Amino acid sequence: MAHHPGLEVELVGVKAEGDLLPEESFASLSKEGGKDGSGKGLFVKALETALLEKRVDVAVHSMKDVPQDFPAGLRLGAICARADPRDAFISNRYRRLDDLPEGAVMGTSSLRRQCQIKARRPDLRVENLRGNVNTRLSKLDEGGFDAIILAAAGLLRLGLEERIAEYIPPEVCLPAAGQGALGVEMRVGDERCAALLAPLEDAAASCCVRAERAVSARLQGGCHAPMAAFAEYCGAGELHLRALVGHASGGGILRAEARGPHDAPETLGAKAADDLLAQGAGEILKDARS
Repeated sequence: MAHHPGLEVELVGVKAEGDLLPEESFASLSKEGGKDGSGKGLFVKALETALLEKRVDVAVHSMKDVPQDFPAGLRLGAICARADPRDAFISNRYRRLDDLPEGAVMGTSSLRRQCQIKARRPDLRVENLRGNVNTRLSKLDEGGFDAIILAAAGLLRLGLEERIAEYIPPEVCLPAAGQGALGVEMRVGDERCAALLAPLEDAAASCCVRAERAVSARLQGGCHAPMAAFAEYCGAGELHLRALVGHASGGGILRAEARGPHDAPETLGAKAADDLLAQGAGEILKDARS
């Protein structure tokens, strides 16, 4: 609306299937949906159905929840400027991850976060934590956990920055592909919507997210195993991409880095993924899927 004075936009709330599942169902997201077995489709399918049925004109997603393949008739219309992509450490008693005492209970359901936190602090107890942001914060406040980890972007968008004790650097916990970025999905052939969405496209965020998603696409890992990919625009037309695959059981982490031109992000992502595959990532992902 800011870009198009006089335009009226109606906000239509849609409950995603992933939001409606009972907490115990999340013990294994990969068993709950998504044609790639990743479970990611649980968080976008209902919105895509609303698009296809023309109940809405556009759908807004967190890019880290968006599967690689779009349903027939739908496409991505814009990737918006990225919010803070880092993970956030939240605790009512401790200011930093490294301040937690031995045996402290850390809450997160993300395999990616679990793997990297265990690598940094193998002495911690990491337990599953699900629900929306307020539910997770309530469980922390009720004393069920000494600390929890959430995406910083979600907290910032909800005006909850004061709950963040520490922004965890990517060197400690590499973000998920697309974390912090919002994507706007639309119907193929809807040129009016395409024109309205054009000003929302952020070139830097778009090339970074495309590189990250190319890693996930090449590895086809879904939510089965700890995976991360994070690209940064370095200026002078160059991207710096870091990626990793870990053992869900805590058996170590494989890492890769790549640098390349920003106008070929998918090529850069494939290069980093191939590096991981050469190190044995394929076997890790195969074991995780089985």
